[in-house]
Amino acid sequence: MIQAKAFAAFDPTSPLGPFSLERREVGEYDVLIDIKYCGVCHSDLHQVRDEWGGAMYPLVPGHEIVGVVTKVGAGVKKFKEGDLAGVGCFVDSCRTCDSCREGLEQYCEVQNVGTYNSYERDGKTITYGGYSNQIVVDENYTLKVPESLDLARTAPLLCAGITTYSPIMQWQIGEGHRVGIVGLGGLGHMAVKIAAAKGADVTVLSTSPNKKQDALDLGAHNFAVTKDEATLRQLRNSFDFIIDTVSAPHDYNLYLSMLKRDGTMILLGAPPEPSTVAGFSLIARRKRLVGSMIGGIPETQEMLDFCAEHNIEADIELIKMEDINEAYERMLRSDVKYRFVIDMESLK
Repeated sequence: MIQAKAFAAFDPTSPLGPFSLERREVGEYDVLIDIKYCGVCHSDLHQVRDEWGGAMYPLVPGHEIVGVVTKVGAGVKKFKEGDLAGVGCFVDSCRTCDSCREGLEQYCEVQNVGTYNSYERDGKTITYGGYSNQIVVDENYTLKVPESLDLARTAPLLCAGITTYSPIMQWQIGEGHRVGIVGLGGLGHMAVKIAAAKGADVTVLSTSPNKKQDALDLGAHNFAVTKDEATLRQLRNSFDFIIDTVSAPHDYNLYLSMLKRDGTMILLGAPPEPSTVAGFSLIARRKRLVGSMIGGIPETQEMLDFCAEHNIEADIELIKMEDINEAYERMLRSDVKYRFVIDMESLK
C-alpha cells in the first residue's frame, strides 16, 4: 500500500486535522498522481458536517484535484510520468449500464463511485479525496490537463467548471440566446465565463448590488438586482434560459416569471428544503424546470480543452492546508472570490 498524508474530518463538529491513510498500489490501469492543488467545493462542507447524511468518518474531502503523474501501470495508454492530470467528482462507475456506455458516468445506474465518502466497487473500501498529497485512480477516470492552463486555477474546473459547462452543452446555449445566471459564487462565476464564451447574452441576477462590477469583469453583458420591483417588471418574459446556481432557499417562481415562452430554467444548486413551484409558473407559457449535475468523463475532457482554447480559468484564493477550517467559515459567509484552492505543498 502507498502511505499518504491528508486532512480529514473526524466527526460533524470538530475541525479538520491531519490524517494518515493508505492508497492502493498502482494497478495495471492506474495512475499515481502527486496532488498539487485541490479546490474547496461547498459540497465538501455539506459532507464534512453530515448535512446530507451518510458521512463516513474519518472523511477526507476534495474532488477538484490537479497534479502530476508520478507512476503508471503497465497497461496505461493515456498517461506517462510527468503528465498533468485531473480528477473530478467520481473515480469509477459500473462501466456497463446505458449511462456509462454513453459517457454519462455521472448518472451511472448501478454505482457511481464518488471521489470521497463513497465505497469502491468492492463495496467495502472507502474512498478518500483530494485533501491529500497523493491519489491512485484508474486512467479511464482521470483527465488530461492542458499545459496552457494555470494549474491552481484549473482545479475548480473539475467540479464548478463541468457543472456549468454540461447544461450549457445539453441545451445548446449560445449565440442568439439571452441567459440569466442566478448567483455569483463558485458555480455562478464559471457559468458567466462559459456562457459568454459560447456567445450568449449573459445577465447576472443577484440580490447584491455590489456585485455588479465583478459580474461585468467576469464577462456578463448585464446585471440586475432582483430585489428591485421595477427591474423585475422589466425582466418578465425576457430570458431563453436561466441557470440557477444558488443552494440557499429562494423563490423559483420569481425566476420562472423571467423566462420567455418555451424558456428553460436549469437548477444546479440544491437548497436543503423542498421548494414550492406554482403550476401556472410553468403552464402559462409552456416553460420548463430542469436539473443537471457535473458531466461524464468525455464531456469533462471536452470542457478542459474548451477552457484552454478560450483561456477560461477559475477566480481563486490560494490557501494553505492549515487554513481549511477558517476557509469553511468564510465560505458560509460567501467571503471568497470565487473558489478556495488548497496548495498541497503546505500539507506537512
